[in-house]
Amino acid sequence: MGKTKTRYVCSACGSVSPKWLGKCPDCGGWNTFAEELEAKESVNPVARGSNQKPVKLRDITGLETLRYITGIGELDLVLGGGVVKGSVVLVGGEPGIGKSTIMLQIAGVLGNSGKRLIYISGEESAEQIKMRSDRLNLESGNIDLLTTSSFEDLLIYAEGGYDFIIVDSVQTVTSAELSSAGGTVGQVRHITYRLVELAKTRGITVFIVGQVTKDGAIAGPKVLEHLVDTVLYFEGDYARGLRLLRTVKNRFGSTGEVGLFEMSENGLKEVTGDLFISRGGEDTAGQAIAPVMEGSRTFLVEIQALASPTFFPIPKRSSNGFDINRLQMIAAVLEKRGGLGFFNADIYLNVAGGLRITETSADAAVAAALASSASNIILPADTVFIGEIGLSGAIRPVSNLSMRLNEAVRLGAKRLCTPAEIKSDKLEIIKITDIKALIKLINSWRAF
Repeated sequence: MGKTKTRYVCSACGSVSPKWLGKCPDCGGWNTFAEELEAKESVNPVARGSNQKPVKLRDITGLETLRYITGIGELDLVLGGGVVKGSVVLVGGEPGIGKSTIMLQIAGVLGNSGKRLIYISGEESAEQIKMRSDRLNLESGNIDLLTTSSFEDLLIYAEGGYDFIIVDSVQTVTSAELSSAGGTVGQVRHITYRLVELAKTRGITVFIVGQVTKDGAIAGPKVLEHLVDTVLYFEGDYARGLRLLRTVKNRFGSTGEVGLFEMSENGLKEVTGDLFISRGGEDTAGQAIAPVMEGSRTFLVEIQALASPTFFPIPKRSSNGFDINRLQMIAAVLEKRGGLGFFNADIYLNVAGGLRITETSADAAVAAALASSASNIILPADTVFIGEIGLSGAIRPVSNLSMRLNEAVRLGAKRLCTPAEIKSDKLEIIKITDIKALIKLINSWRAF
């Protein structure tokens, strides 16, 4: 059998070289060359046309996908109702966040459902995985385990009639067809492409664990995420043991869904309820509650702000869980339109529970927390703020107001501050249309 030929391709401009180069001679990029297999030319080339003909979209019958329920409710939620047969799911997250733990828990559930499953690990030994299995109290009798970093070994055993394959992690697996080291761009892309091909041709569901870079993105080329069907990210607060499983891509469901887990001594457990409210005490200013949407779910989130005087000429702006640029904008609006002075104060903002807010509905709560801290006025613990703030100082209504209102009622809120025209029998509605109205309301609570 002839030797496999490889080449090096620049990921920036597509330039091809027979050997690795540090700098691309065409685009000038550094460290952009990645190894890949050369495409084999057909011995008897023929016309590339096919007999496929166009059809009317209205004549195509929709195909219901076959889904497996994993038994882990929060995971089934982010997957869109279960994992689809023949799909490829990529799970990424920081080291120690719980990727291997949840993969082993999934293996335990699926293995006990009568499905054949193989867990392939290139990071840990069989003894280490067994120790984790015992700690999780898993019934691991139906889980086949293979510890190898060879992709060829993976293929030999993966084609043994399995319904599910778990690869932990793709960066530790190396193919002999490429001479580059494991974890390089060429290796990761080649192995992922072959796994996707295996899943689609054999109808095998594949879970791939991916390591992340220091910037929080999955290590390897961006094409890695384009190849798979679903991309899940683990994130959360290490101190509280809270884990969020977020969908950033899903060909069989909606994106942006969030599953909630708590890391315990027995593994990851599903959690619901008041997780993002950790009020430190009734005598603490600078805390406000906002109902935010994550996918199709609503959470009440505590916004914590601290405005501290500084003697430095340039005050500091720090934000955890909230966009720093939007924080600076809200602070500027409070100064210009509300008359509050932050020019000589450091501003620190924190979202309790480790949640990252990406929508604008929490603007009013951020402004209320900043104003509360600056004036040292304690906000009522049963009050919720909803609204988007514009540069003019106006506070605008947001979408899905009824869902946010219902969640506020469920968790015991009594007061809702919003610019929207709504009525409620369970909440006192306080209308705030601009920053001045919000500050006036906060000042009225000075002796609350």
